[in-house]
Amino acid sequence: MTVFRIAPAVAEAFPDTLIALVTATGLLGHEPWPATTAAMDDLEQQLADGSWQPADETDPRIEAWHTAYRSFGTNPRRIRPSVDALGRRFAKKGTLPRINPAVDSYNSVSVRHGLPAGAFDLDHVTGDVDIRHADGTEEFTPLGEPDTAENPKPGEIIYTDAAIVLTRHWNHRDAHQTCVTENSHRVAFVLETLHATRDGHLLKTAAVELQDLLAPHAEATTIHYLSPAQPQATA
Repeated sequence: MTVFRIAPAVAEAFPDTLIALVTATGLLGHEPWPATTAAMDDLEQQLADGSWQPADETDPRIEAWHTAYRSFGTNPRRIRPSVDALGRRFAKKGTLPRINPAVDSYNSVSVRHGLPAGAFDLDHVTGDVDIRHADGTEEFTPLGEPDTAENPKPGEIIYTDAAIVLTRHWNHRDAHQTCVTENSHRVAFVLETLHATRDGHLLKTAAVELQDLLAPHAEATTIHYLSPAQPQATA
């Protein structure tokens, strides 16, 4: 079991934070996931016919993350929150990236609802996971760059396990070591908002939508929520 925790300092700085932790065990990543394919196709069609646009930095959901990034010293127009980067790429290209079914599932939910999302292969996570401020000594290997080592800046918010940094800049980029592939069988997915008062219902809807995409291809799925009032959950 892996415990996810929001550090007290993060909870104090962002008191309206709500994070959905969607876990799936026994994932079958090598079979077709038709509902995920249909969800992506539907978004692409809506974008093409002009009936929907991904949230951009003028949207309150994205603007909140830009403000948060600036608060810990990150320029959000150079290093963008994941949902912002995904939406911009989608608007420009007209298609969503096809990575693998599990990743495609959380990407489609993320961009549809304007909420950052990510995932960790729990079989490659060491110990528990903390969402906290970096002290500058931690090491991070960016996804797709196995020979690169970075040190998050002191004060930057990170997800970290007992050995490595799992994400930099809160949700900008995931680590190479814990990336989700077709072979991943035990995965924790996260969806995040900084404004639960306004967007908590949206986050919970998105979490259920993600669970519905995962469930036909998993032995078991669960949803837990982390917040300053409930800062710990077990995956």
